[in-house]
Amino acid sequence: METLSEIQAKGGPKKLSLIAFSGDFDKLTAVFTLATGAAAVGYEVNIFFTFWGLDAIKRKEGRAFLGKSPMQKLFGFLMGGLRCTPTSRFNLFGLGPRLFRWLMRKNQVATLEELVEAAKALGVHLYACEMAMHVLGLQADDFVHEVEDVLGVATFLRLSEGGQTLFV
Repeated sequence: METLSEIQAKGGPKKLSLIAFSGDFDKLTAVFTLATGAAAVGYEVNIFFTFWGLDAIKRKEGRAFLGKSPMQKLFGFLMGGLRCTPTSRFNLFGLGPRLFRWLMRKNQVATLEELVEAAKALGVHLYACEMAMHVLGLQADDFVHEVEDVLGVATFLRLSEGGQTLFV
């Protein structure tokens, strides 16, 4: 498998595709840090949100009973958007993300919400996973308008071809 440097040396695209599987604060921060950093230096950046990662692109902030079945509505309620994302470790009953945001501001580092806005401004391509949406009972209009399309895995893999793909 060629490295990105080898692809670029041949004149190939500077492309980074990220699969956002987790809805954890720290993992989403990593996704959007990589995305904005790459976009800022000229990469084409694609993010494919699946399962809990879909929480990052929800239109409705806060908890809402989205979905059709009782189980889907429960998952919809548990997925409260960016403001409700837990940390993967040391969540401390929801205090963890608040502490991280405070530390980020104190150290003049962009918060998760600021990184998401920067990604949108930099033209990062956002895609929702069709299969995960079906499982969770979500519709395309449940997401922010910057989500360009709802894709299956095969389509996302074709879109990602020729660049690096990371799973977070």
